[in-house]
Amino acid sequence: MRASLLALVACTAFATAATAQAQKTYGPGASDTEIKLGQTVAYSGPGSAYSMVGRMSVAYFKMLNETRGGVNGRKINLLSVDDAYSPPKTVEGTRKLVESDQVLALVNSMGTASQTSVQKYLNGKKVPQVFFYASSPNLHDSATTPWTVPFSFAYDIEGSIYGKYLAESKPNAKIGVLYQNDDVGKSYMRGFRKALGSKQSNIVKEVSQEMSDPTVDSQILQLQASGAEVLVAFTSNKAQAQAIRKTAAIGWKPFYIVPYVSSSISGVLTPAGLDNSVGLVSSYWFKTPSDPTWNNDKAMQEYLAFFKKYLPNDDPGDTTSVYTYMGAQLTALVLERCGDNLTRENFLKQVQGLKDIELGMLLPGMKINFRADDYYPIRQARLAQFDGKSWKPMTELITIER
Repeated sequence: MRASLLALVACTAFATAATAQAQKTYGPGASDTEIKLGQTVAYSGPGSAYSMVGRMSVAYFKMLNETRGGVNGRKINLLSVDDAYSPPKTVEGTRKLVESDQVLALVNSMGTASQTSVQKYLNGKKVPQVFFYASSPNLHDSATTPWTVPFSFAYDIEGSIYGKYLAESKPNAKIGVLYQNDDVGKSYMRGFRKALGSKQSNIVKEVSQEMSDPTVDSQILQLQASGAEVLVAFTSNKAQAQAIRKTAAIGWKPFYIVPYVSSSISGVLTPAGLDNSVGLVSSYWFKTPSDPTWNNDKAMQEYLAFFKKYLPNDDPGDTTSVYTYMGAQLTALVLERCGDNLTRENFLKQVQGLKDIELGMLLPGMKINFRADDYYPIRQARLAQFDGKSWKPMTELITIER
């Protein structure tokens, strides 16, 4: 009897242990102790002004590892690779991360051309490509490429917000547009024109710019000569700073709109000259450290404390820092919700299930929503105007409906 009882206890214990072990399901990059993630970022090359994306991501997961032991008891190992803003290098680095390093997912990467270059490959391999900072309609196509899920204020949505504002607030103004001649600039233009609606005829001049152009001086002169009263410049950091300087140098003072990706005080406005930047208009959907409105805000204080400890040599006011911080928070939340089912399939499922997520650095009233059939998580923003020191709110939330 005693032997039978001992045998029963032993069998029960073995079965319980086996069941507990069976409940842990791991795919590539996951184990009892570690979760391996990958990222491609332009630490060098023409897009290096956005290298903060990489530094912030690495710092955030370092903080999680040091203060919380990672996520669900597993340390986060983020392999952050320099792709120099070159799609061929993005392809090379991504293939290594997937095939050699065996990462669970690609997270918090950057660059529209770069991310587009690996989109088909990652979807073919069924590797999550999520919460990256880039946008074009093809990158938001949940039906065709469900493994590609950006965390970005989609360029066409942002362009629509500016178009909607101008159509309603400056219905008779002559508009000149400078745009980057790639998927980024064309996406902005698509949304901008659509929201202008019947006011598209107000556009008196459109001039394109290549990333490789040494300056945009000639483009600015063409736009001034067109008689435009509004200048909308859908360009990246370097070209934007040049455009601001040239506009000031020739004494042209249009109502000047810049996209949020090139609205950083430290990365764009300071190099362009803060005095030259007074009056610029941009959009924002998160709290910024330069705005005294948030001085006593708990989430802002946590962000600044984190920044002081983990990124002491960088500028917390860089807008790139704030949205990368939120993207890293979303990644950690998804990993937490994955529990012990750390497969690529479950990772994607948890991403698609993010609903009404309130991150501390979002503007009050804003929530993040992903759906399996809708990869446009951000559809609201406010406009703000630069006063020489900080961005001041200019409108209430402007919404672009689904």
